[in-house]
Amino acid sequence: MAPSESDQQVSELVGLTSPTSAAATAAACDLVTLIITTSPTPSAPSTDLISAIILSFRLHCPALTDCRVILVLDTFDRVAAHSRLKKGQVTPDGAANFAEYKENAKRLVLEQYGKKTTSEGEEEGMELSYAEAEYGADAYAQQTNAVTLAVSRTRDGRVTFIEPLQRIGFGLAVRSALRLTETPYVWVQQHDWALVADIPLDPLLALMRQQQGKGPAAETDDGKPGVDAESRQVVTVPIKYVCFPSVRMTRYATSDHVMLFPALRALTNLHKQNFSPPASTTRSAASDGDAAEKAAVKIPLTPLFFWHDKPHLAETEHYLAQVFPNRLAMSRGGFIEDTVGQRARAEMKNGQWKKWACWLYYPDEGKQLCVRHLKGRTWLGVEAETARKLEWASRGVETGRVTA
Repeated sequence: MAPSESDQQVSELVGLTSPTSAAATAAACDLVTLIITTSPTPSAPSTDLISAIILSFRLHCPALTDCRVILVLDTFDRVAAHSRLKKGQVTPDGAANFAEYKENAKRLVLEQYGKKTTSEGEEEGMELSYAEAEYGADAYAQQTNAVTLAVSRTRDGRVTFIEPLQRIGFGLAVRSALRLTETPYVWVQQHDWALVADIPLDPLLALMRQQQGKGPAAETDDGKPGVDAESRQVVTVPIKYVCFPSVRMTRYATSDHVMLFPALRALTNLHKQNFSPPASTTRSAASDGDAAEKAAVKIPLTPLFFWHDKPHLAETEHYLAQVFPNRLAMSRGGFIEDTVGQRARAEMKNGQWKKWACWLYYPDEGKQLCVRHLKGRTWLGVEAETARKLEWASRGVETGRVTA
């Protein structure tokens, strides 16, 4: 689908660039469910944020536009004179705008991911059911500590909407979506992180599958399966979670997050490598060029010693077992990286990195960024941001700081 005029406006405002390749992969569509979480934002009722995310998929990872999708539309806790979005507090206008935003967001996702008609030509309907997001201790029979979830699903299962009747927060939003996921892998996406570089999704999935013994063995850049360059010993390590680098993660392998800790430094020296995915996925990852160029595709990964909330690809079963083993794992309103992420890092420092199996996609030795934060708690949307820039420009003319 060619970008529309509105897409181009969003692209210019959030700084998206054209892709170097744009080949969607059918295999990825069968293996991955896209989980998008959204909540009240200043840009509501506009869907500019989600539109920017979907546009970035089309530019840099087209396979994500063909996957099954679960959209979690979290709500707010209270209405007050001043907005505090991270605390679940919105203004009266914000509450009214969010009600309209939810309908707009669902319509957008259905247009992008759903099938408007069935094979008989009838309009595709949504099936409604209910679930619960439980949390915290369950010490007393009368204390349920659970939030009811309204779950709407297209009949073909490609599009699912989860609408909590109370605010649940990012952590429980992800867990609720994972429980409805039928694919072995998930891509978790907050509504204000856009892709800014190409992501080789199909080769990444091939690497993760081969580590489970479900695909041909991958090779390192020296042509030997999983071999450490110094010791020449076969190194078998799981790949359960792959995060994509933002500006704060540049040159991660040589940053203080790693270098100040001997154990983490040693793990990085041992496992950081460029994988060569199986030939079949390499061919599907490139849209043009000769066989030698396609065969040269590498997947650079370095161990990651944290579990981040920013866009990531992960094994569904591992996610549920490791991050959400029980109802005590996540509080209502909590974020994964604020709670589980800290525990994960502590355990990794203590020699349990393989238990979490976290990796960072590492192109150009950590110098290339793959995701950009759009700052959803402050961004006002395309029209409002454009108007604000024009106002600043006019004020500059009035005060003599710029010339007309």
